[in-house]
Amino acid sequence: MWLRQFRVITAGLYFGLITLLFLDFTGSLHHWLGWLARIQLLPALLALNVGVVVGLLTLTVLFGRIYCSVICPLEVYQDVVSWVHGKQKRNRFSYSPALTWLRYGVLLLGIVAFIGGIGSVVALLDPYGAYGRIASNLMAPVYQWGNNALAYLAGRMDSYAFYSVDVWMKNVATFVVAVLTFGILAVLAWRHGRTYCNTICPVGTVLGLLAKIALFRPVILPEKCSQCGLCARNCKASCIDHKTHTIDYSRCVTCFDCVAKCHQGALVYGGPKLRSQAKPLEKTNRGPDQGDSSRRNFLSIATFFALATAIKAEENKVDGGLAVITGKKIPNRLTPLVPPGSQSASNFTLHCTACQLCVSVCSNQVLRPSSSLTKWMQPEMSFERGYCRPECTKCSEVCPAGAILSITTAEKSAIQIGHAVWIKENCIVNAQDVSCGNCARHCPVGAIQMVTKDASRPDSLKIPVVDLERCIGCGACENLCPVRPFSAIYVEGHERHRVV
Repeated sequence: MWLRQFRVITAGLYFGLITLLFLDFTGSLHHWLGWLARIQLLPALLALNVGVVVGLLTLTVLFGRIYCSVICPLEVYQDVVSWVHGKQKRNRFSYSPALTWLRYGVLLLGIVAFIGGIGSVVALLDPYGAYGRIASNLMAPVYQWGNNALAYLAGRMDSYAFYSVDVWMKNVATFVVAVLTFGILAVLAWRHGRTYCNTICPVGTVLGLLAKIALFRPVILPEKCSQCGLCARNCKASCIDHKTHTIDYSRCVTCFDCVAKCHQGALVYGGPKLRSQAKPLEKTNRGPDQGDSSRRNFLSIATFFALATAIKAEENKVDGGLAVITGKKIPNRLTPLVPPGSQSASNFTLHCTACQLCVSVCSNQVLRPSSSLTKWMQPEMSFERGYCRPECTKCSEVCPAGAILSITTAEKSAIQIGHAVWIKENCIVNAQDVSCGNCARHCPVGAIQMVTKDASRPDSLKIPVVDLERCIGCGACENLCPVRPFSAIYVEGHERHRVV
């Protein structure tokens, strides 16, 4: 019983703290709690964090799928849903055979997508990234509205302990995916417990292979078993066949629910010496519950295809000022912009799990999920609401997957992620014959100079000239250009970042 209680307390604490990482728009908690994201399996693997990967694999070989029952936030979310339903309907589970073809089929798909550099598919299958999108798109707005309400009340009392933040939908497609993930997993967990973990999740499949040889596992002692079936009816992984005294360890998530429920002491958690006492019965010719298997099959396939479907919609942009005016539109960049520290667009795409952690801490409203099919849901930069300030390095501090490497403010000021491009016909100096120079005044690195439009007339209006060797692509010029809907100057990305 104490094993289950310890597991529940540890999982609940971890789940609450990692959720706070996605809700904290100030980025202040990441200094203390950022390690919670860095010990997720796929991000650690992508970041080549050998210590974490070896540690998690060793933990699985020793004790089973502890990662799935304690560390992975998406799995804990399913446990919460299943626990709520369990309060209304007890003993509702039953043994069902594994959908091996689907488990290894999805794993193979993830491996092929990773090798082929299709980061959007890898991101879609990653359980940590899936929970990150749920937290960022569904929980964070509620949290921010609560913060804004406190800021309003505090302001009425002449207190500035809180400040208001903008709450807006950064990408409709990603929001729809988050809603579908939240809803479908809730239905699966409500009805069948850990179906997703043991049929679709590639991380669970990989860890399941190691869990088969785990040193410590739950074991059924036949001489004590009364065949009551209570363990199987409380196994949310549907991996206990009490009639043959066998457990499918590849699907067992080491939740200890079965150990806590067995009143006969026939189900215990132990090592090889204990397992030598347990001899499973030979299976009879009884067939599996075809109705239950068919329902699981249908729900599993429906989950996979539903998560791969989203609605693409155009974003309405609002200027960063106090008044809502004609919105800016995103320019058609030949090369998308990725954050400083990512080194190159290809490196960013290969490592990013689209967890949205960097998006949640971007106080300048620059990062948002991409709608491009090749980089779907992975963050990219756009400057309709703000620009990438040289003194801000929050995104590089929080990325757990190595998609954005940690950099200092001094290094960021020297990294060129793109360069500004002036559109002559859009500039109000040419279109309206009025003086401007807004882009040059606000360039933080002094890469834009104003020169006379007509060299033969010193008193003529001035137009901007970009020094490509000094421009770092921060987007201040694009963001602060008064021209609507397309700025007269915009930033074109670089495939590979440079140091200026």
